[in-house]
Amino acid sequence: MSEKIEDIIGEEEFDAVLGSETKPVVADFWATWCGPCRMQAPILEQFAEDCAGKARVIKVNVDENEALADKLKISSIPTLCVFKGGELKEKSVGLTSAAQLSELVLRHI
Repeated sequence: MSEKIEDIIGEEEFDAVLGSETKPVVADFWATWCGPCRMQAPILEQFAEDCAGKARVIKVNVDENEALADKLKISSIPTLCVFKGGELKEKSVGLTSAAQLSELVLRHI
């Protein structure tokens, strides 16, 4: 994983990131067994490199964070969520292209 992407474990850590960040936060909800999630990873890594300092990118493993995934109504993976000011602004379910990801996030920068 890229050094620009943080692995989040637990609802407390997730809430702390959302509560302390002024930039948009892109949360990738994924699982190790998910093929499309593995395909999403390099797109997300490139995005994290390209948007360093403009957006924060985190990954949330749904198998390790089931309660959080349930709370956010994540029913399919990969799901990318964009948060700003602690609020959910955008959600994309399924494999998201680099262009789609940029479009989702850049309108909140």
